[in-house]
Amino acid sequence: MQTLTQDKINEIRTSVDIVDVVAKYIPLTKKGKNYFGVCPFHEDSDPSLSVSPDKQIFSCFSCHTAGNVFTFIKEYEHVTFLEAVKMVADIAGIPIDIDTSNKKIIKNNDIYKIYEIGQKFYLNNINTQFGKQAKEYLYQRKITDELIKEFEIGLAIKDSKALSNLLTKKEFKEKDLIDSGLIVKDERGFHDFFYDRVMFPLHDINNKVIGYSGRTYYKSDAPKYINSKEHVLFKKGEFVYNYARAKNECRSKNTVIIMEGFMDVIRAYSIGVTNVVATLGTAFTKEHANIIRRLANNVIICFDGDSAGAKATMACSDILLNFKIIPKIVRLEDNLDPDEYILKYGKDKFYDKINNPISVMDFKLNYLKSNKDMTQTVDKAKYTSEVIEQLNKMDDDILKEITLKKLAQETDLDIEFLKDKLEKKEVKTIIQPVKKIKTNKYKIAELSLLYYMLRSGDVIKMFDNRTVYFPTKEYRLLAHEISYFYKNNGYINEADFLSDLDDSMIKVVGEVEQLDLKEEYTNDLIIDYIDAIEEKNIEDEMNRLEKLQHEETDEMKKIEIGQRIIALKVRGERNVG
Repeated sequence: MQTLTQDKINEIRTSVDIVDVVAKYIPLTKKGKNYFGVCPFHEDSDPSLSVSPDKQIFSCFSCHTAGNVFTFIKEYEHVTFLEAVKMVADIAGIPIDIDTSNKKIIKNNDIYKIYEIGQKFYLNNINTQFGKQAKEYLYQRKITDELIKEFEIGLAIKDSKALSNLLTKKEFKEKDLIDSGLIVKDERGFHDFFYDRVMFPLHDINNKVIGYSGRTYYKSDAPKYINSKEHVLFKKGEFVYNYARAKNECRSKNTVIIMEGFMDVIRAYSIGVTNVVATLGTAFTKEHANIIRRLANNVIICFDGDSAGAKATMACSDILLNFKIIPKIVRLEDNLDPDEYILKYGKDKFYDKINNPISVMDFKLNYLKSNKDMTQTVDKAKYTSEVIEQLNKMDDDILKEITLKKLAQETDLDIEFLKDKLEKKEVKTIIQPVKKIKTNKYKIAELSLLYYMLRSGDVIKMFDNRTVYFPTKEYRLLAHEISYFYKNNGYINEADFLSDLDDSMIKVVGEVEQLDLKEEYTNDLIIDYIDAIEEKNIEDEMNRLEKLQHEETDEMKKIEIGQRIIALKVRGERNVG
């Protein structure tokens, strides 16, 4: 195991181009000297993320997320800094052998541990004599030993106290046991939420088990499925099944297929379709969309083939369109879900479906037309209005034109008349970060001085020589971090500097990066910024003293405070002069 020095970290960082790395995750468009894309770190539909090839940093002038190539991967992949360094080293082809395990005690760590123990317990059960009947059920559903192992399918045995007895012997807090959702406490004491069920684990984006779907495996009056209740780690509206397992394949193929159920995903895997995730049958949310768009640029929706699946497809496509994602659609015959369809029609027919999806507007045309009598004027008018409404959600001009031609043919309406009904597209330009700042001259002086400190050792020296005191605490801390880096390393490079910074300070750098200042500066300009900051300090101190003088009852002390106020006024006038 090698020690990772700062020099080695810098070597790894400089061995890749941040533009190339970021472009693997999100589409980038060159505008001037920088590249812009839709920010993946907040709900964003217009390009607000700027990537600078010169500085080798990125920054979002909306949410202020910023950093170098390590920061981007760390935030995007939800990994530790060391894991991000290892991933960049792999991209660059630089062999490193480091321990990337996260040694920090993370929030809710005990709940993760409870799930780790629970998962080992369920996995062990299915491979004992208690698991024979459960395995027979899985085999009947064409789930092989390989799939059982791949998807870590386990068994909760009939004893409803088996897991609770195991966990309560550990040193877990009662609250954590109950909050996990695996243990219930009532008048009977502790007992298991899941028992006598085949257990399908639900993994988060970091591949940690955070919940289960438990399925009966023989005829019973009990509900076929029970799922984990929402808890601190598991929010159904934010959960995407199979994300961790599928992410590399999705990015490799630049396509992600969305299904509804975990059995659909498992069945797709069994025939080699591995770039697939699921929403577990819950309504598709903007949080789902935000996660999905991190996987690939191309999205295929393959929901159940019944009317409920069509309705869910409509809703899902609308949310994706709001994120400027134009999905393609697969519809399955006979009201079948993907699991049933593959078992009935086989691999080749399903592959043909996936390889030939229909456009989202073809699907919408069919869906909107399905409950209307197109020979009736009222239905035809309503259909036309609904299609126009859908087209207004789209940015793809070619798809709009094709759809309008189809609509004109279907309704016998003039295509120019239909075009007039479309909302006029507003031409949007990227707003430069400087226009986003709404602040006073003193704050601008602080941010501007930080901007040039991040770029010049000479400016850092001017800061140190004047012992500048930033009125704003977070700016003051960042200034001292910059000064400390320069003293330790003898140079300042923003991309290298960001590798040493904690998340809160990186956010401040993101705010600084909103400024679109010229790279060149004069000493007089820097002095002006320092003087403005000094002026703010004098103003704040005078306000403090005037308040103190007003509250003071001792006349001698009032006079003393007054003299200090006069001295500050003289000092301020001298600075202005």
